Amino acid sequence: MTRSGQVGAGLRIPLLAAGGIALLAGLYAALLLLGFRLPMLRPALADVHGPVMVLGFAGTLIALERAVALGARWALAAPGAAGAGGLTLIVAGPGLPGKLLLATGGVLLLAVYRALWRRQPGTALLAQAAGAFSWYAATLLWLAGLPIPDLVPWLAAFLIATIAGERLELAHVALTGPRPQRWFLAALAALIAGATAATLWPTVGAHLFGLGVLAVVAWLAVFDVARHTIHARGLPRYVAAGLLTGYAWLAFAGLLWTGAGQTAAGARYDATAHAVFLGFTMSMIFAHAPVILPAVLRRPLPYRPVLYAPLLLLHGSLLVRVILGDGAGWEAVWRWAGAANVAAVLAFLACAVVLVVYGRRRPVRPHPSRPGSRHVAAGAGGTR
Repeated sequence: MTRSGQVGAGLRIPLLAAGGIALLAGLYAALLLLGFRLPMLRPALADVHGPVMVLGFAGTLIALERAVALGARWALAAPGAAGAGGLTLIVAGPGLPGKLLLATGGVLLLAVYRALWRRQPGTALLAQAAGAFSWYAATLLWLAGLPIPDLVPWLAAFLIATIAGERLELAHVALTGPRPQRWFLAALAALIAGATAATLWPTVGAHLFGLGVLAVVAWLAVFDVARHTIHARGLPRYVAAGLLTGYAWLAFAGLLWTGAGQTAAGARYDATAHAVFLGFTMSMIFAHAPVILPAVLRRPLPYRPVLYAPLLLLHGSLLVRVILGDGAGWEAVWRWAGAANVAAVLAFLACAVVLVVYGRRRPVRPHPSRPGSRHVAAGAGGTR
């Protein structure tokens, strides 16, 4: 077993469980925000829906995966702080303790990236560190009293920069020459500059942030190997389908920011935020789970075609929500399409649990469409 496989093996399940609780609480809050009459477990749960989902759930998973990659026990403090922060928000609401824990998680994740940089510096790692900085910036602004809608550019930048950095890391095998990395750095700089401008000059800055988002999408559309592996079979094709549809939603959000500018409420805010955090981020999680979860849990999550079902439900229901709900103003359609979004996430979670249990009982046979080339591995999410 590798060093990363030995370090903190007993803590991974509790940390992953903390992220899972944040996910379930965030989905419950989503149903409350959609107007469903459900028991109010916590009066403030709906008020922390965004930070719980982005930092309590996705932040814990990202920090846990990076801690495992580093292979140092202290690095588990980053997902620990993020998970504890998410749980504190769920129990106590948007108070100082939860915000401080989430801010601490961002700082600790930056420390993890610093340790990884000493081991092997690179542009991809720089992008992921920029994502951790965006996480920290969002929590600082929240502590300073800014409302959650004003944090959305930084929360989005955290996820976009982190995922784009991981895709660059996996695409290295297919890239030749320095030009792709130079264009990537330019797009990353535009994204972070746009998030900064959106805070300093909200009216104009939101347009600039949209341009930064579109710059990252343009790089992914040109250089990500998913555009080649979509023609493969099995896991590589499934991963590519999740990636490319996610990029389409990110482009849509970028266009909304670029054209319409700042928004803090209403249909356009709903469409923009969920294009990023559902259409893009959840699609990335669905796509990478068969590779990332086994690396974290040391248990296989075998690919099966049933994984397409929640992916299709996610994108289909989100399309209905945005076009007929947000666009046409059909409130009932918006509400039930939002419920279908929640059902898609829960369906994927159920599929993942069943496949992990199934994978432990029956070894996965090599798929004939999975040659041992690094190019195909990169398209399927790669290994670390």
